[in-house]
Amino acid sequence: MSAEPARNDESQPKKADSPIKRSIKDFYSKLAKNKSALIGGYLIIILIIIAIVGPFLTGIDPYEPDYGVKLESPSAEHWFGADHHGRDVFTRIIHGIGLTMAIGFFATLIGGLAGVLIGIISGYYGGKIDAVMMRLMDILLAFPGILLALALVSILGANMQNVILAVAISAIPTFARIVRGSTLATKSLEYVDAMKALGASDIRIIFKHILPNILSPIIVQASLYIATAVLSASGLSFLGMGAQPPSPELGALLSDGRDYMWDAGHIALFPGLVIMLIVLAFNVFGDGLRDALDPKMKR
Repeated sequence: MSAEPARNDESQPKKADSPIKRSIKDFYSKLAKNKSALIGGYLIIILIIIAIVGPFLTGIDPYEPDYGVKLESPSAEHWFGADHHGRDVFTRIIHGIGLTMAIGFFATLIGGLAGVLIGIISGYYGGKIDAVMMRLMDILLAFPGILLALALVSILGANMQNVILAVAISAIPTFARIVRGSTLATKSLEYVDAMKALGASDIRIIFKHILPNILSPIIVQASLYIATAVLSASGLSFLGMGAQPPSPELGALLSDGRDYMWDAGHIALFPGLVIMLIVLAFNVFGDGLRDALDPKMKR
């Protein structure tokens, strides 16, 4: 009796990855070619983890004053020193990272959604709708972003909710312009004409066939605008028009330290460095994201 040949497991075909898994792998391989973008992405993840977990680990109340250590320099007990009320600067920064990044995320989300809606409607329908919407966007673009946000907060009142709204409104024209241009290019393609010939509704064409194909520039712009939103929100708080004391928002912390620059420079130094780190991380990650998502970009 002849022996049955042993099965060779290696000869069996490997199970193919799902389309989503392949897309993720392909995206990561493209992003990994830009080392600075990869570092920026990891840094963003670390900052988000710190913002979520950090406040539960510090064990110090960021609002409780301790005038016995007022203006104390960095030490083993107070890593980033103490402020003019004796509050631990490191603890306040840990709490402030979450506040500042939340403002950036929510302002970008609100402004992005409004801008995408305006841009896609304007680009798809054209005509008078396009003319009116784009002229309104031109008016908003005529004002520098921080100046427009400052004017809006002055009218609405100085608090974090109004800062988010003001920064979001500043983001709308940029998103609208980008989405309008992408929509104009996409709606002229043959498959869109085919959907119209088959009787598909405008809503179906816009949200099922056009929007998914213009997501790349939207995602890139959102990642880059978060950095702008963080800077704008911090600037408003620094000027006293954003988060109000005793909030540990990073711009407010920077404002607290400006009167003690020569006597206790650490009060302003460390919040300023963290703001710079957040903005740098989102900027370099956004640049790498653009290269990875845009097939026209060649490095």
